[in-house]
Amino acid sequence: MSITNIVTPKWLSAHLSDPAIKILDCTTYMLAQPVGPSKIESGRAQYLKGHIPGAQHVCMEQDFSEPGARFAFTVPSPDTFNRLMQRLGIHHDDHVVLYGHQQLSVVTRIWFVLHAMGHQKISILNGGLALWVNSGLALSTQLPTVKASHYEAVPKVERIAGINEVSEAINDPQKVLLNALKKEQFLGTGGAHYGRPGRIPNSVSWPATDLYDPQTGEFKSLAELTAMLRQLDLQAGQQVINYCGGGIAATTTAFILETLGFTNWSMYDNSMNEWANTPDKPLMTGE
Repeated sequence: MSITNIVTPKWLSAHLSDPAIKILDCTTYMLAQPVGPSKIESGRAQYLKGHIPGAQHVCMEQDFSEPGARFAFTVPSPDTFNRLMQRLGIHHDDHVVLYGHQQLSVVTRIWFVLHAMGHQKISILNGGLALWVNSGLALSTQLPTVKASHYEAVPKVERIAGINEVSEAINDPQKVLLNALKKEQFLGTGGAHYGRPGRIPNSVSWPATDLYDPQTGEFKSLAELTAMLRQLDLQAGQQVINYCGGGIAATTTAFILETLGFTNWSMYDNSMNEWANTPDKPLMTGE
């Protein structure tokens, strides 16, 4: 896979002393609720027990979301993002490496925010903290010293789709609505829902949990992912709009599309948190 998107513990271990590498421990725990957004628990306590040397802890909700937004987990404004990057000491040319403990989608969510804000060099550590430890690599409890940076985002506004664009996409053959939730949520037959069960009409199912090993958090092989993407039968010129419950799982499908070279995609940021709670927006259930 592309070294720019996915790196191995061996690679990161060899680059720990590089000052242009900035490591973010994205550990955040999502606790699914029967209805509505998942409950979020910070992973900072886990980070303090031991983390990859030099890593700083960040929380998808507390750091990488817009405070006071109407919907949970909304992408931060450029000003909010700039302040965060400056506090983290990250510069435009730094290579940011992300990892977490369990729950890969919270890591891809942070990847998406960085990507949508125009940061160029971002990688995810394959297998996260568990594979690092299983590779015999050491953890640290030392908190890194950080020097504030200057940062100005250059947002890729085309990466974020709003509710009106999604409405128009339902009957547009050039747009593909990609649902990243589990199959029972797509069908509306089980699992958590977000106000009303079901999916946006004309959606295609591509569960984020199919893209990695749930036991290890490692991405499936390039060959397996390519074969899965081929089954979606995307056509030249089509644009994929990824969505899920709260805009988190869908960042994993977006990450894989980007990694496999399918770059004509966007994210419905507020996803079913917004759609299912907008009464005039249609939902489908069943096959």
